[in-house]
Amino acid sequence: MAPARCRRCCCWGGAVAAASAVGRVLVLLLLGVLHAGPRPGVLGSEHYTPLSLLKQELQHRQQQEAPAGGGCSPQSGAWGEQRSAECGESSFLNFHDSDCEPRGSPPCDSLLSFNTEKILSQAKSIAEQKRFPFATDNDSTNEELAIAYVLIGSGLYDEAIRHFSTMLQILSPLGRISEAVNDLTKAIQLQPSARLYRHRGTLYFISEDYATAHEDFQQSLELNKNQPIAMLYKGLTFFHRGLLKICCPRRSECEAIESFKEALKQKVDFIDAYKSLGQAYRELGNFEAATESFQKALLLNQNHVQTLQLRGMMLYHHGSLQEALKNFKRCLQLEPYNEVCQYMKGLSHVAMGQFYEGIKAQTKVMLNDPLPGQKASPEYLKVKYLREYSRYLHAHLDTPLTEYNIDMDLPGSFKDHWAKSLPFLIEDYEEQPGLQPHIKDVLHQNFESYKPDVQDLICVADRLGSLMQYETPGFLPNKRIHRAMGLAALEVMQAVQRTWTNAKVRMNGKTRLMQWRDMFDLAVKWRRIADPDQPVLWLDQMPARSLSRGFNNHINLIRGQVINMRYLEYFEKILHFIKDRILVYHGANNPKGLLEVREALEKVHKVEDLLPIMKQFNTKTKDGFTVNTKVPSLKDQGKEYDGFTITITGDKIGNILFSVETQTTEERTQLYHAEIDALYKDLTAKGKILILSSEFGEADAVCNLILSLVYYFYNLMPLSRGSSVIAYSVIVGALMASGKEVAGKIPKGKLVDFEAMTASGSEAFSRIAKSWMNLKSISPSYKTLPSVSETFPTLRSMIEVLNTDSSPRCLKKL
Repeated sequence: MAPARCRRCCCWGGAVAAASAVGRVLVLLLLGVLHAGPRPGVLGSEHYTPLSLLKQELQHRQQQEAPAGGGCSPQSGAWGEQRSAECGESSFLNFHDSDCEPRGSPPCDSLLSFNTEKILSQAKSIAEQKRFPFATDNDSTNEELAIAYVLIGSGLYDEAIRHFSTMLQILSPLGRISEAVNDLTKAIQLQPSARLYRHRGTLYFISEDYATAHEDFQQSLELNKNQPIAMLYKGLTFFHRGLLKICCPRRSECEAIESFKEALKQKVDFIDAYKSLGQAYRELGNFEAATESFQKALLLNQNHVQTLQLRGMMLYHHGSLQEALKNFKRCLQLEPYNEVCQYMKGLSHVAMGQFYEGIKAQTKVMLNDPLPGQKASPEYLKVKYLREYSRYLHAHLDTPLTEYNIDMDLPGSFKDHWAKSLPFLIEDYEEQPGLQPHIKDVLHQNFESYKPDVQDLICVADRLGSLMQYETPGFLPNKRIHRAMGLAALEVMQAVQRTWTNAKVRMNGKTRLMQWRDMFDLAVKWRRIADPDQPVLWLDQMPARSLSRGFNNHINLIRGQVINMRYLEYFEKILHFIKDRILVYHGANNPKGLLEVREALEKVHKVEDLLPIMKQFNTKTKDGFTVNTKVPSLKDQGKEYDGFTITITGDKIGNILFSVETQTTEERTQLYHAEIDALYKDLTAKGKILILSSEFGEADAVCNLILSLVYYFYNLMPLSRGSSVIAYSVIVGALMASGKEVAGKIPKGKLVDFEAMTASGSEAFSRIAKSWMNLKSISPSYKTLPSVSETFPTLRSMIEVLNTDSSPRCLKKL
């Protein structure tokens, strides 16, 4: 850090020939950058903004020692282009500390010791005089803006970023990005430069026009290839479009990861490049490579909050909760008001059964109310649901799992709002009781403390759960989920075997013969407790009013320029399906024009090109169209059920929305339930015969019934979350009950739920699934495994086994 001085200069300009236009553009850029928050899209909850990059550039300039007079000094180096020209421009970040004398005493205060009173005093002074950009007519807003500018001018970038973040909604109306883009365009026309293209690209990036932003960054790099920030931005334009390892036509424009690596070649200590590279690997599901990149970022700066936050979240979703918690705690030491780290700290504690610490952290998030007019953070919106659910779980830690039912216990309106991610505005809601002192938190259980047969059970569960992992970008391996769903599969196996011998089960406080929902509920309870952040709820148990309106499971495949990389494997398959449906439609309604439509469709190779074709041949198509899939019934030959709906819409500038959704209504649910009821009845009858017979034909028939039953479950999508892995664990468990063990992994790029949803029928799905399952006769050792339900009869015992580290011992056993 540069020595503290009385006057600090932060120079912002652009090309000399366009200084008048660009002088205010970079101020607008600052505001625009500070507006950029997490945006919805393919990359889930972790997103990047250009803010940290701007911060780094500011720091880079601050680190250069200014001349004695306090002005700007020219900088050398290829990526410091046009610095000398900029220094001719005045800076609005030019503050004077009255207690500081440049060549005498008292010395200038350290930036980090710049106290709150001085900041507020200085901010009030410049607010009253409106000595900062875009002052408003509102005095309180001006003071808030002034505080942020004082923080920036004092070098306290992290504090400034956090302060601006709390003002996003206030600042939003002040954004003048389009005006700034116009000014930059004029400046580029007068005198193109790498710097101007880079700044305009940044504005396009903020506006989520990633393709145009990419063009500007590429143009900037062609004018000056040695620009690590522009190279990083270029990589981020790929990243936000889901193009992590997909090459574009030109080799120089290949994937986000290569761009991040190139940025690191140009600047070996580029923390943001390491952080972005780590996040890209995380999105690809490469935990080891992501860990290495995050570690390199933290070696450069162990206090880099965003890297700590991102690494903590990755560790949480990898099932490494203790390690995740260390990152969140360190994050909060550096930024006590970081909502994401505070929320994730609370979540990690709760997931491990440490409810007192968890709820304490949750309460801190709840107290951080949004400012008037400010949009609440996702963490703030979720935290009250998590706190209420945490209280419920704590109260039931030692109650036998067979004696209660979460879907029936939680209030209907609470479940409905939680599953739909709505604000916690529930009329007449009665809070769950607070933590009860006599119920203690879950304690750590060493793997060695379990009996040898239970250790074997855990190791088998770990191996089975790993077979359920998707080898697809966007799915990070989660060892906690692996163990939970492996134990679920073993419990399903044991319960189904008992059912086929006419034994009853204890469920929801009642003893009865197991029904198909009970079988799935065994898996549901394990999925719920593995990650309490996600509401895994039966949709047909929602309030009647919610069901009558329909509950949509919605997936964006393409949104604007953002591609959901998880589903890339299915784009072509869905495209062919849509083409077929279009031909069927025109065959029935426009037979004379069918040949012309067919010829036009043959030229379509991307989903994005379908909309113009539909508009050309169907006057009813304005902004978009929908196509519905059908699911053939096995119970009633010739009958079909509603599958999922494909929607393609577009706007005037060419952005499209390509999505699929299933709508869960009461009528649709009843139709699917009738189908599943019939299949389960046949499965139970055939299973009982199989127990007494060893003929191959019976085993194959049972296998087909299991896969058919789950085929309809997938198409129904009856749960708010987790349907895919829950259903697959039931497949694995029920097949083991029939004497068959799944030995094969799910192929790379394949998603079991989408295989079922896009299959032509249950038989087709069965063939596809069996092609990779590599079914073999089950090992006799499975019969000696202890009962899962008796070994882990309570939530406490379930959390204990999910927390324990079995890796050294299980590796030896395998």
